[in-house]
Amino acid sequence: MAPDNEKTAFCETCDRTCERFADAALRGEGVAVGYGDRLIIEPMDVAVPAGEVTAIIGPNGCGKSTLLKALSRTMPLAAGAVYLDGRAIAEMPTAEVARKMALLPQAPEAPGGLTVGELVALGRYPHQRGFGRLSARDREIIAWALAITHLDDFGGRALDALSGGQRQRAWIAMALAQDTDLILLDEPTTYLDMAHQLEVLELLCSLNKEQGKTIALVIHELNLAARVADWMIALKDGSIRGAGTPEEVMTPAMLREVFGLDALIEPDPWTGRPSLVSYRLAR
Repeated sequence: MAPDNEKTAFCETCDRTCERFADAALRGEGVAVGYGDRLIIEPMDVAVPAGEVTAIIGPNGCGKSTLLKALSRTMPLAAGAVYLDGRAIAEMPTAEVARKMALLPQAPEAPGGLTVGELVALGRYPHQRGFGRLSARDREIIAWALAITHLDDFGGRALDALSGGQRQRAWIAMALAQDTDLILLDEPTTYLDMAHQLEVLELLCSLNKEQGKTIALVIHELNLAARVADWMIALKDGSIRGAGTPEEVMTPAMLREVFGLDALIEPDPWTGRPSLVSYRLAR
């Protein structure tokens, strides 16, 4: 039998998980995804808490991107249901979903010759009516999205002419121009150097803290995930192995189970968050 203090800690974690489900901006119940008879995502209950930053972590091929696609209605479910603001997302009109939730997929593609400004303007499409002309409000939000991603002077440049990092920021600007309360991002720090990774994540955190945006992102860098997230979800082999605060998920036991690593975890001296100091293959 587990000691009372262990049972108490377990119950407290369960209580917090239940609270996250009760106040979820986006949640899946019994969600499963597969190809033919093979399941990529095992049936799971998952929540993206409203008003928080959620980081989805796990090894390559564990189903992180697939889960994000399933939650965003861009991949069909084999079982279960997804709810956006308490409503079944499968029953909502596409335009309404797009006004509530923005998705930045991994390695997005755009037509050749598109400028940065034109790309960002596409984020306003769900809000347009009639002939789809940009309103003054549309232009204001586009300018804000370019400014906040430090692309003010890039509006007229061809997207194809940008560096990988600049191109990634342009896609993030498009997602921001969609002006939704919920933003899902699949590896938004891809192609970025360390400084620009922090810049992007601090931007997302400021949108969360200052504007109340709910953020969910797939991310490989564990220390960055623990640094910015309020809630973490750890996946392995298509199933959730852990969900909780960074302190609850970034533990030696969890990293051994999920990544097969012996890990040394210490509090970050600047943030106080758990930080992966060193690691080796589990023995």
